[in-house]
Amino acid sequence: MEAFADVPLLPASTDYTHRDFDALRARLVALVKSVFPDWTDFDAASFGNVLLEMYAFVGDVLGTYQDNLARESRLSTATQRRNVIALARMLGYRLHGAQAATAEVELRLALPPAAPVTFPAGTVVRTQEVTEAVRFQFLSPATIPAGANPPRVVTVVEHSKTHTQLFDARGLADFEARLDFGPYLDGSARVSTAQGTFIEVDTFLNSRAPDAHFLISVDQSDRATVRFGDGINGLLPIGTVAVTYKTGGGAAGNVDAARLIVVEGSYRDAHGHAVQVSVHNPAPASGGADRQSIASAKLLAPESLRALTRTVSREDFEVNARRLPGVARALMLTSNEDASIPENSGILYVVPQGGGVPTPALKAVVLRQVTEVYPCTLTFQVSVQEPVYRRVDISARLFLRQGASPLDVSARVRLALAVHFRVSEPDGTPNPRIDFGFNLKDAEGSPAGEVAWSDVFNVIRDAPGVRKLGDARMDLTLNGLPADVKLAVRELPVLGSVTLQDGDTGRLF
Repeated sequence: MEAFADVPLLPASTDYTHRDFDALRARLVALVKSVFPDWTDFDAASFGNVLLEMYAFVGDVLGTYQDNLARESRLSTATQRRNVIALARMLGYRLHGAQAATAEVELRLALPPAAPVTFPAGTVVRTQEVTEAVRFQFLSPATIPAGANPPRVVTVVEHSKTHTQLFDARGLADFEARLDFGPYLDGSARVSTAQGTFIEVDTFLNSRAPDAHFLISVDQSDRATVRFGDGINGLLPIGTVAVTYKTGGGAAGNVDAARLIVVEGSYRDAHGHAVQVSVHNPAPASGGADRQSIASAKLLAPESLRALTRTVSREDFEVNARRLPGVARALMLTSNEDASIPENSGILYVVPQGGGVPTPALKAVVLRQVTEVYPCTLTFQVSVQEPVYRRVDISARLFLRQGASPLDVSARVRLALAVHFRVSEPDGTPNPRIDFGFNLKDAEGSPAGEVAWSDVFNVIRDAPGVRKLGDARMDLTLNGLPADVKLAVRELPVLGSVTLQDGDTGRLF
């Protein structure tokens, strides 16, 4: 023991979490006391205390900067969109922007025209609101022939606006042109110079000196920048560069039927006679989607490394389908998971954003995604189908708290149930509370999909204004039974009817 008597004790471990102003000031005061024992008044407004608190303040600021740098340098913890964009780009992943809704509209004249009436591309139709109207534009010209009876034409409009900007390239290498308007619609840029039309690519790595290629990068404000090659990888643009592109998009463009009722501008027939035009959309607009959220990018960017250029395994089909902005969930089943599916083939079930049934156009885009953009094996047959929804009807007898309004409680319970069963969260990530039956596993890893009766019980019980649920056997039923709802491997639960009964009065509300 004597041999260790003169060995100094190890210094106390430093707590690196003490980096705010108060903690640093306390550490500095302790240090000063150990060096200058006569300095005892640390509350006076002396120059020494000013310096001490200044150092504590600077340390607090530097600690904050270090925390921010550490947080924003990792994809899993980054909070700023520009940093998520940059980190995802390092993985070869690009966040998608807003998608524009489209709709068919019917234009009708008051009388059959004496001469053709042409509506040029870019003609704007909008909703009736004056201040925040939703505007669509014609994608191509539409003409009502002379003497047409009825005098009408049907055409497709898009929730977007077209812009054209000119730039002087001056033959500079790595020339960049920042576009003035946003939000930019992915894939809409058309670039040309006196050398001809340029083609958009994802990278210049495969571009040769004579290749007329350009890149598009979109920042956190959804403004796009067009970048050209350096003469070695990609052709140098010379002279005036014309860039035509579109802005707009978003879920706000999914307007209901008969909402597009205003045609902007005045129109004449080929003889110069004024005509009276009316417009409406017989069916709702569809296809509009907001830009990809940060949470969605954090989920999908790492997954993109799993299937870089091909679609091979079962999970690859799901990953590549979810890369599309209109797809919320996807499930791929083969004969290994479902014996009813033929060998060497598979069924890809696709859930669109917001739920419901995918349109034929979306299914076609998904099929192209997993067979052409990210090719699968040539002998494997893929079928893209709409999801198999399992409707869950809920009936509950509940008791209200004193003073609670039955109508308010009913609305809160129904909203809570809708949130519990929704397909996606507001940030675009999948709702973890529901999934396909195949993805819900038991302790041994076998599919054991179910909608738990206890989960629904908790959702209703926790709604504001609910005192308790009835304790009788049939006071809470799912599809008529007080038990879990079992799901087949391909089924996805969806909220059906909700019947609520006041336990005190017996009335439905």
